[in-house]
Formats: sequence, C-alpha cells, structure tokens
Amino acid sequence: MEIILKYFQNFTPQQQQQFAQLQKLYQFWNEQINVISRKDIEFLYERHVLHSLGIAKVIQFKNGTEILDVGTGGGFPGIPLAIAYPECKFVLVDSIGKKTKVVNEVASALGLKNITAIHCRAEDVKQKFDFIVSRAVTEFPVFYNWVKLKINKENKNNLGNGILYLKGGDLEKEFGPYFSKSVFFNLSDFFREDFFETKKVVYYRLNNGN
Repeated sequence: MEIILKYFQNFTPQQQQQFAQLQKLYQFWNEQINVISRKDIEFLYERHVLHSLGIAKVIQFKNGTEILDVGTGGGFPGIPLAIAYPECKFVLVDSIGKKTKVVNEVASALGLKNITAIHCRAEDVKQKFDFIVSRAVTEFPVFYNWVKLKINKENKNNLGNGILYLKGGDLEKEFGPYFSKSVFFNLSDFFREDFFETKKVVYYRLNNGN
C-alpha cells in the first residue's frame, strides 16, 4: 500500500481504505479463481494496482467521463481507476465469465457504485465511451479494430477521446501504421521501480472511428 501513497498523496481516507483492502480481496479470490499469476500476487500493488494507475499520471479524468476497460481480467486497470475516479463511470468487460465474477465481487466488497462488469467480447459492446483502456490484451492493430467505433464524439477532457493502452517493450513494429499517430508515455518517468523500465501508456486519439 505504501507504494501507492508514494506516488499519489491526494487520495481521500475512503479511497486509501479501498486500496488497502485490495490485497486481502485478491488473495481470497485468487485462491478460488486464478486471475493473477501466483508469483505476482505478492507484488499486487506494484505490478497491478500502480501499473493501472499509470493512466492517472497521463490524464485526470473529469467527472462524468465514461470509460470502457476491455479484457479486464480480474479488474485491471478498471478497478484501481474506478477507486481513483469515483465520479466517472466504468464498464469492465471480459470474455471469461469467472473473471467478471471476481470483478463484481471485489467492486461490491469495496462499495464501488461506478463499475459495471459484463461477461462479453469487446466487439459485442454497443455503448459508446469517452476512453477505452486496456492492459495489453492483444496486438494494437487487432485491438483498434475491436474498439474503433465505440468512442463518443464530444470531448470532456484535456486529452481528446480515444484509447489509453498499457503496454511494454519495443512497440514500433507492433503498432505499424498506428505508431506515428500514437503518443507514448514512459511509466519510468513517473515511477522509479525497475518493473516500469519498459512500460508505457500509449495514447491514440479516436474521433468517431477515425
């Protein structure tokens, strides 16, 4: 928990309490349904919670912003972001039902009213959103085709509506034609831990699917 407060000093006591509960909740649910690798559970706050909050270093979502988390798994980055932005609305989707069950159980235990978890494929989501977030569920060109028509036209935030993608490594080859239109934020500029050395938040602006 200390690692979160090291980089985010403005969370309310309620938010701090919600973050503090995550370790026990995920340890419990991971024993029932494996949503985090066994070797990673002891690094939950660094490799999952703080990693997810890397998006909060790139953008401060304004109240009322609607965000879709695609391939959320056990709830990352959606649950940490939902704690950080209680006045925003989050829809977390995953194609594996037992993972969305964990999301619903964790959100309920934390008292998060701004999360909806849906068992479905990204392509089946009909609603439109201001931002779409994800943690490297597939190569970017594939992901882009899943979500390109799911963006609201009207912008509420300082960044134009689009994709915020957590990804690591050398991305020029993977992104191909999307590389030159993307903005890459190095998480090592925000977080000092070695884990973040090659991790990035990739921002790709989408305007009605363009």
